[in-house]
Amino acid sequence: MDSRDSGATWEGLASRDAGSRDAAMESLHQEVMKRVESIGPVPETPYSPAASDLNHILARILMLSKRCPYDDVKEKCIWILRSIQDIGVRIPRPLGNGPSRFIPEKEILQVSKVDARTQSIFEEAFSLGRLDNISLVMGFHPQYLECFLRTQHYLFQMDGPLSLHYRHYIGIMAAARHQCSYLVNLHVNDFLHVGGDHKWLNGLKGAPQKLQALGELNKILAHRPWLLTKTHIESLLKAEEHSWSLAELIHAVVLLTHYHSLASFTFGCGITPDIHTDGGHTFRPPSLSGYCVCDIANGNGALEEMLGNHQATEVSGEVEVLMERMKQLQECRDEEEASQEEMATRFEREKTESMLVTTSEDEECVPSRDVSRHFEDTSYGYQDFSRRGEHVPTFRVQDYSWEDHGFSLVNRLYPDVGQLLDEKFQIAYNLTYNTMATHQGVDTSMLRRAIWNYIHCMFGIRYDDYDYGEINELLDRSFKVYIKTMVCSPEKTTKRMYESFWRQFQHSEKVHVNLLLMEARMQAELLYALRAITRYMT
Repeated sequence: MDSRDSGATWEGLASRDAGSRDAAMESLHQEVMKRVESIGPVPETPYSPAASDLNHILARILMLSKRCPYDDVKEKCIWILRSIQDIGVRIPRPLGNGPSRFIPEKEILQVSKVDARTQSIFEEAFSLGRLDNISLVMGFHPQYLECFLRTQHYLFQMDGPLSLHYRHYIGIMAAARHQCSYLVNLHVNDFLHVGGDHKWLNGLKGAPQKLQALGELNKILAHRPWLLTKTHIESLLKAEEHSWSLAELIHAVVLLTHYHSLASFTFGCGITPDIHTDGGHTFRPPSLSGYCVCDIANGNGALEEMLGNHQATEVSGEVEVLMERMKQLQECRDEEEASQEEMATRFEREKTESMLVTTSEDEECVPSRDVSRHFEDTSYGYQDFSRRGEHVPTFRVQDYSWEDHGFSLVNRLYPDVGQLLDEKFQIAYNLTYNTMATHQGVDTSMLRRAIWNYIHCMFGIRYDDYDYGEINELLDRSFKVYIKTMVCSPEKTTKRMYESFWRQFQHSEKVHVNLLLMEARMQAELLYALRAITRYMT
């Protein structure tokens, strides 16, 4: 298939016009049959370039049969796969049980069937070529997903200080800090698609000096952002012919923090490789029972359903206990207010205790492909820092905040991005359906604030008007371990950890928690970076 014809065909499948989709499907079917005939008997040339190209197309057709938001395309893709399987062509099958290792596939895919807004957002994302597993899981919360996709599209597709291939390479650098092969592979493909130099992918040393210089900022922001100073900023802005402009640096900082935090979400929700990518499908037959193309349509998931329904044993009354604590804390707030000295003491105590919360060393960690070549100093991490007992200085929001300082700096140097980020932060923080598990009409603002402020507390960020004593009342140890792991060492997040907190809550509520963790982490990193840039400028 000619690259231009191929592009037109795939784009046609994403059209909102049924006639255009039908024409594109017919073109795709003809192309597949032509390739099958040109290869001849498949067993004779299993590793030929032609067979490889066919397999690539079949993997995309498999993805469409499972993920396309249009039922007509899904049905036709299933028919194509069935028809070529009938003439002896080996077809791919999905690996894993859906977009997440932690959440049953049927529950994720059901969202768009019952929510018209989510379906519309999926169609829009699909038309832009990016309805990936992250978006599918975020679909539990369409208001947030819409804002997230709009922000990401602006950062990577719209006019900005950095070239497209630089943007994707910085995404690779950021995701690689947490060994997030899902995001690395996503942007390796995008990097090459926009004309990036393949040699850069051999390691950071193969990239231009300007990008190499960004490695130190990437490392510090990802693991110990409180160590960032205006000297680090100056070294990037005054590097002679390899210098960054202020606008370029702001763009880079937003991309780095965006992908550090998105790596947290990816691991925190157990995101699996997209079906058409490496690790998302296989052409090998299953080891147990025969595999039929009808399984694509019906979901080959009887075992998955049994496992999904058999969650970790629920703790009776867990939700009610948490609601009662919220009620008692509200009553205490109304009766008396702690002094500023006591508030400061409680913050320092919580900050110190957060350093002692250990992240998981579970053997269940997801193995990842070697992505360490994209960055240097792989031993540098948050956990090493906490074990040495170094002191995290306090960052007072009253002295430098996103609302009063960071927002305007970003908007001035990278127009409109400050507004997009602010909207994303606000939606994640304020998002509520006034429910807790099966309970309706619940004010969850106290709980959401405790989660957000606990994450910022781990980064040394203090809100003078918040009583940090509330955190220990509302967040139990298993939840704190999950938060600490996902925010600081997300590559160590396991399914067992995901299942061990809030066992009576819905998966959609746990995904909401992950959105809070992701955005709170991003804002924390941004605050340190923007403060350092402000200090350099003044």
